[in-house]
Amino acid sequence: MTDLPSILSGYRVIDCSIAMAGPFAAQRLGDLGADVIKVEPPQGEWQRHASAGGAQGNEVNVSFLSLNRNKRSVAVDLKSAEGKKIVRELVATADVFLQNYRPGVAARLGLDYETLSALNPKLVYVSMSGYGEDGPYRDRPGQDLLLQAMSGAMLSAGRAGEPPSPAGQFLADAVTASTAFEAVLAALLHRERTGEGQLVTVNMLDALTTLQMQELSVHTIGGIPQERGTEPNAHVYIRAPYGVFETADGYIALGFADLEVLGRVIGEPSFAGLDAEEHGWSHRDELYAKTAAALVRRPSDEWLDELLAAGIWAGPVYGYADLVEDPQIIHNGTFVEYEHATEGLVKTPGFPYKFARTPARIDRGAPLTGEHTAEILGEIGYDTTAVDALAASGVVTSRVTDTASA
Repeated sequence: MTDLPSILSGYRVIDCSIAMAGPFAAQRLGDLGADVIKVEPPQGEWQRHASAGGAQGNEVNVSFLSLNRNKRSVAVDLKSAEGKKIVRELVATADVFLQNYRPGVAARLGLDYETLSALNPKLVYVSMSGYGEDGPYRDRPGQDLLLQAMSGAMLSAGRAGEPPSPAGQFLADAVTASTAFEAVLAALLHRERTGEGQLVTVNMLDALTTLQMQELSVHTIGGIPQERGTEPNAHVYIRAPYGVFETADGYIALGFADLEVLGRVIGEPSFAGLDAEEHGWSHRDELYAKTAAALVRRPSDEWLDELLAAGIWAGPVYGYADLVEDPQIIHNGTFVEYEHATEGLVKTPGFPYKFARTPARIDRGAPLTGEHTAEILGEIGYDTTAVDALAASGVVTSRVTDTASA
């Protein structure tokens, strides 16, 4: 804990999202000090019961733990009239409402923008979807891999004729989360200036498409076709040699080399006299193949020492175990550690931004289901007797712990 101020201290966010993109966006707001209230069903949000990588945890699996720190949990049945009333009362106290329901669900629950903005005209209402609020794909499943495949990005790397390769992370979810986070901050700034709330819509397809600003502009403006070669170049719109190359004991990454200099370092005389900007395009597969044949002869560390000394852009290829122990990562404080009530010591990625006067911080770990129901309902006027009655009828889940999450 720290006494330094947080940028979003005093703002309240109602997080009615599930899975990754919505919860990740809301967590970023919580990291900057917003009071994020996670509204989940009495049995807990779906992500609590769907573990990534089989990492179950003690009471909170790692998937949920990683996406829901700095939030309080109120567990309420939105299919009941009492549950809907509770959420509307919370919305009346909120600055931001975030949901990623399937199209039409928010309206059926009475939690659509028109209904909630009538209760709170200053509300910033964020609706997240896979493909858009309407249109021919509105009812398609907005799953990460499907959006990656549709975005065109998979066919910008690898060999022609071989299957496209997805990203090694949940890229569509993560990019959409960052897009929604950015949009919330912009909408709050607009509200500070004008007093107006508004509807904000974010969809995964547009988020991934606009991420490829440069690549798609090369295609739409420059008219350059997206064609993979016979060698596994890392990007169809970047000159060779560019990619990951096998060495005698592992892999290294190499990009944007001066061909004459590279030829001298790796002992490839045919590179002499070649111009990177001309021949790097016209001889892409040949340059890649000759570079690969040379680099596989010696260990990674030897090549990196020589390539970097020659001014060639090169670097190691890490696994997660290497990344966590990297000296720059340690210097940056990229990972943070904190104690969780049920999961013990948690080590997890921290914050992608630093503020000198208003730092992001972790005030609490991911909540248990309904851990803060009584506390939150008390803030909007429900006494202990009323909360106990709601819990007894199954409208809410209320769990009081002896030890609060850190």
